[in-house]
Amino acid sequence: MPDADDTRARLVEAAAEVFSEKGYDGAGVQEIARRAGLTTGAIYGRFSGKAELLREAIHSRSTDELDELFAQHQFEGHLSDVIRVAGAHLVERCDEDEHTGNALLLEAFVAARRDPEIRVAVKGLVEDRANRLAEIIEAAKADGSIDHGVDTDAAVRFCHAVGLGFLLYDALEIDLPLPQPWEQLINRLVQSMAATNQPPKGD
Repeated sequence: MPDADDTRARLVEAAAEVFSEKGYDGAGVQEIARRAGLTTGAIYGRFSGKAELLREAIHSRSTDELDELFAQHQFEGHLSDVIRVAGAHLVERCDEDEHTGNALLLEAFVAARRDPEIRVAVKGLVEDRANRLAEIIEAAKADGSIDHGVDTDAAVRFCHAVGLGFLLYDALEIDLPLPQPWEQLINRLVQSMAATNQPPKGD
């Protein structure tokens, strides 16, 4: 007999599959339970309903790119380099889990227009990531690699607008920019935010 953690994980995995295939409105708790090999009672014993299942499915298939970059040390010392590398990452081919996570996030945005519970959950997810990025921008200001005159909130919203726009491109199967010219553009944007008293890299 599966333990509580295993049952919850099976339900979340099944929910991710069903939501990505059928959308939020088309997904039924009966189908999710069937896909997990469980009963609907197993769902309602652990989740309040479809909205919480969607939120957990998004978390299970989403990665925090910023945390991953720190773990991999893919930056050169200044925290502004984290923004540069994260921006370049937007056009890299994602794996299956990340692709499913993107599809689930799009489903959540659509459902949020009609479901207040989903709206609260998605807004919380977006704001959590915004706060994480804002901390990095503020730290980059402190280490001198981003000018103090750059408005943190505007920079965060710009980054999110680009990232979410690329989600829509992916959904419509529109080609993303080629990696090299995109990375060159990101480098120029980050350099434009640099503190004026910072020497160019390589000096």
